[in-house]
Amino acid sequence: MTIGVRRRMGVEERRQQLIGVALELFSRRSPDEVSIDEIASAAGISRPLVYHYFPGKLSLYEAALQRASDDLAARFVEPREGPLGARLLRVMHRYFDFVDEHGPGFSALMRGGPAVGSSTTNALVDSVRQAAYVQILSHLGVTDPPARLELVVRSWISLAESTALIWLDGRRIPREELEPQLVNDFAALAAVSAAYDEEMAALLRGIVKDEPADGPFAHLAGRLIALAG
Repeated sequence: MTIGVRRRMGVEERRQQLIGVALELFSRRSPDEVSIDEIASAAGISRPLVYHYFPGKLSLYEAALQRASDDLAARFVEPREGPLGARLLRVMHRYFDFVDEHGPGFSALMRGGPAVGSSTTNALVDSVRQAAYVQILSHLGVTDPPARLELVVRSWISLAESTALIWLDGRRIPREELEPQLVNDFAALAAVSAAYDEEMAALLRGIVKDEPADGPFAHLAGRLIALAG
């Protein structure tokens, strides 16, 4: 009979395994509720061995957060092909996939978890927001945004965050309604800004002229016209 021998992991491989285990646990429950003992048990190692690779739960949380933030930032990456509305809708679908998969961890991160006040944590959250901002500007074909456009894009990113947090608290509105609503929110923010600024108006005209009749922006226009009727 052959007896299997457990392969010994290298240092970096073990670190990555612990990060993956911690991220999985943090995704199901708030990091405050997850103990080092649970992480060690899920990884199949002893508690002291966890401390051999990470000095404490905060450092492991930050490492897991780094992986999650890289994943979240990547979900804003979208080829610049096709109308903007459809691109943003795909981005929002991937964004809510992440929120759905990592609900408690996402909520703890945005509302405050064990790493509150950590400069590393704050920097990671800001890096995701900045990555999202850069990607949206790329979709718009803008490299040097005017002040009003920066305000629109950053406000929309904050709106997506707060919408996701509210949605997690009971999921009372279906995702398939919220995702296009957020795309339309972007168009609405841009339209209000365009009413005050000709540069924004020109940008919005360029966006709208490429939108198909069955796209999310056209649906918004149709709904607003119906309300006014």
